[in-house]
Order: sequence, then C-alpha cells, then structure tokens
Amino acid sequence: ARAVGRLDKVTSGVMVFAKNAFDASKLNGNLDKTYIALSEGVLEGEGTVNAPIYRPDINKTIRAVGEQGNEAITNWKALECFENKTILEVRTITGRTHQIRVHCAHIGHPLVGDEMYGAKSTDYMKRAALHCLKVKLIHPIKNEEKTFIAELPEDFKKELEKSTFSLDKGDMFC
Repeated sequence: ARAVGRLDKVTSGVMVFAKNAFDASKLNGNLDKTYIALSEGVLEGEGTVNAPIYRPDINKTIRAVGEQGNEAITNWKALECFENKTILEVRTITGRTHQIRVHCAHIGHPLVGDEMYGAKSTDYMKRAALHCLKVKLIHPIKNEEKTFIAELPEDFKKELEKSTFSLDKGDMFC
C-alpha cells in the first residue's frame, strides 16, 4: 500500500492509500480534499492565500512563507465565528507540507491548538484544529467518482460545542 496525499501528523481525517505504485501514480495530485479548520481570530467571507512555502532549517519540521519557497495556494471560506475563533472550510490547490497551518499563521490567524505556528492549546484541542473532512477522487481502475468522508473527532466536536455550526445542517459548501 502507498499513501497518496498524506496528512500532517497532527491532522485528522480521510487518508487515501493505493494498492500499488501504478494506482498511486494515477491518484497522486488528483485528490479533491475539503478540510475543516478552526482558526484564532475573526475571518469573514472567503479568500485565497498565494504564498510560497519553504523549509528554513533542514533539521527542523517547521515551514515558513518566503520568496525562495515552492508555490502554495490555499482557498478558504469562513463558515462561522464564535468566541474570537473562525470555523473555516479550506481547500488546497497545491499540496505542501503544513500548507494550511503555515498559510493561516501567515495571514495572522493560526489554527487553534497549533503551538508550532503560534497558536495556543485549549482544554480540548492539544493539536492543530485541522481535519480532512472529505476526499473526492476518480477510482484508478473503475474510472468512477468516489467520495470518502471522515466524521469530526471528539476533540474537534468539543471545541465547536459553543458554536451553532453543524455538518448535519449542511453548513459546508462542499
């Protein structure tokens, strides 16, 4: 099995594995992922972050925005604000390591719990508040569209308890 479009260690949600290298090569770069994130501060509307990402220290995991980096594009849409936090729907155009986390921190709204990029942990969120909610793909053999959804984990659900947000109400535009 080969992981296709991996997730950061602190990110929950859907992961895709291919049975072999051929199928992995057909799927690589062809996953339509939708994330839900919880950022610090208030964001309204929607936007795009187009800022290159690089690794400032080869011996460390942390990434940063800088001219010397590789192209990185992230689309976001604010779904609800509560208690100086914003629930975001996020889609990446490119697939860089820590892309969503770096871009949210870059625009001044790091993900709740993401201490690596300047946010604070909460009673419930001891990791970056980022979840790959849905992945759409074209099956490499059957050539059929498939959609996979991962329920929000308990830490994320607890963090959202004071909001009115609900996946059951269809609050996501995906």
